[in-house]
Amino acid sequence: MTLQQLAYFVAVAETQHFTRAARACHVAQPSLSRQVSALERELGAALFSRARGNVALTAAGEVLLPLARRILADTETARTEVQELAGLRRGRLRLGATPSLTVTLVADVLRAYRDRYPGIELMLTESGSRDLVDALQRGDLDLALVITPDSRGPTALTEQPLLREDLMVASAAGGPAPTRRKRFPIAELAERPLVMFREGYDLRDATFAACRQAGIRPRLAVEGGEMDAVLRLVEAGLGIAIVPTMVLDGRPRLRGTPLAPPGLARTIALAHRTDVTLTRAAQAFRHLLLRHLAEAAKRGGLPRGVRRVRTQSSGA
Repeated sequence: MTLQQLAYFVAVAETQHFTRAARACHVAQPSLSRQVSALERELGAALFSRARGNVALTAAGEVLLPLARRILADTETARTEVQELAGLRRGRLRLGATPSLTVTLVADVLRAYRDRYPGIELMLTESGSRDLVDALQRGDLDLALVITPDSRGPTALTEQPLLREDLMVASAAGGPAPTRRKRFPIAELAERPLVMFREGYDLRDATFAACRQAGIRPRLAVEGGEMDAVLRLVEAGLGIAIVPTMVLDGRPRLRGTPLAPPGLARTIALAHRTDVTLTRAAQAFRHLLLRHLAEAAKRGGLPRGVRRVRTQSSGA
């Protein structure tokens, strides 16, 4: 079994087509097919069914695919780690973050990181926490800023809590207030049209969980949006949404209303795979992030409704 065979196998699995996979791998199709066949002989099982030109994974292929992806990702990490021995003059950082963190915390820290380590290749993935956790476990990311805990099951990840953030009701600043009270009671969500995030967002899960606890069923106006789309729809007056406090900064067209006690809050954590040693580039980012948060908390620079979770800093 070779890494090249695994790479060809993954390409065919993802494209479901031998010719397209060969084109993506910059190799002749017969050569790719021979390597995949050799891999099948090595494993003693067919990895693809090829009935009538349709290419689909067999049961053996389904088992091998996540393992092959992880092996290839770990190999790339090893290659990058060796390159980083030059003193972080070269390397790669694959970082994931939720949309609300990407436009606030991550942008500032990545700017400082780029200034200090200009030779490091930065790759940012923006998605919901559930998707980021899956990407970490596949080996597609080195680090990710995720929300914890949430409704996902057990993972092979190490999660370091960083911040505790309040959630608020966002409504159009030009329209009527969402409630006559100073705080918005969860029960009133049954009476207001709600703009809802797509599957994979912890905010979606948190909102539905709060509604179930209050014994109500929310009335959805629009659902399936990303963070920016949800905020724009709320600004346009289509409904209200439960959002993190920090995304309201710099949005004068949105009004933030605190939730009635006990309210809702979420914990932001820095996660990575437990079974993989962090690359030097990832260690440097973690160190810079922790220092940035400590300094911001000391000077009162954290956004409104955000509190730092005390944690031990690790050296880069």
